[in-house]
Amino acid sequence: MELGLEGKKALVIASSQGLGRAIAEQLVHEGAHVMITSRSEEKLAKVSASLREIGKGTVASFPCDITKAAEVKALAAHTAKSLGGIDILINNAGGPPAGSFEMLDDDDWIQAFELNLLSYIRMIRAVLPYLKESGGRIINIASSSIKEPIPNLLLSNTFRTGIVGLSKTLSQEFAPYNILVNTVAPGVIATDRIAYLDHVAAERAGISREEIETKRKQTIPLQRYGEPEEFAKVVAFLVSEANTYMTGSSFLVDGGMIKSI
Repeated sequence: MELGLEGKKALVIASSQGLGRAIAEQLVHEGAHVMITSRSEEKLAKVSASLREIGKGTVASFPCDITKAAEVKALAAHTAKSLGGIDILINNAGGPPAGSFEMLDDDDWIQAFELNLLSYIRMIRAVLPYLKESGGRIINIASSSIKEPIPNLLLSNTFRTGIVGLSKTLSQEFAPYNILVNTVAPGVIATDRIAYLDHVAAERAGISREEIETKRKQTIPLQRYGEPEEFAKVVAFLVSEANTYMTGSSFLVDGGMIKSI
């Protein structure tokens, strides 16, 4: 299938590692021009060099703390100027800390809101003028918790479901501009975030991380963790010219783990 991503201009948030990096790599492989970003210039330099070796789409980078409104605006403006516009926005952010209700104070809630929901809103606002010109694509990365809350991840459970409401509403508001907005929710994908959560779960249970991994895999019908590349391929399809009619939807990439309909 021809995805029609060659020459498309994409901004991928939180793309120096994990799912963001995998998505950026897949888009470059398909011939897109990609702006990667994170807070670490050092990480961005290493990832940029690696992605350029793919030899198809071009890669640029720009450091940004997505919890800072001024930096979000600067990132959008720099991306549009460097790439000649923006066709695709991949909203992504690291997960908030684990914790139950009585463990979390106001600062925890505010920081999680700014990172995991407000940053998405600000980024969409900043790139919307460019997406209107091209009839673009927005993907908001969430979590399988949009369908089934995950124990001890109250902050994530709360703000990830907010992402779904945001995506669904904007899909209707932006439809006249032919902008497609979808949510993609990873299950257990082998990233640093999952390694952290496995470590936390192991400490709480008083067992090894390997035992936690074994138990987790038993809850997944495919009996394994997903690979970042598998997740990235779903995102690439949704932002491609092969998808012209799916908008306002939420897609689980979880190996069949979530049992709700």
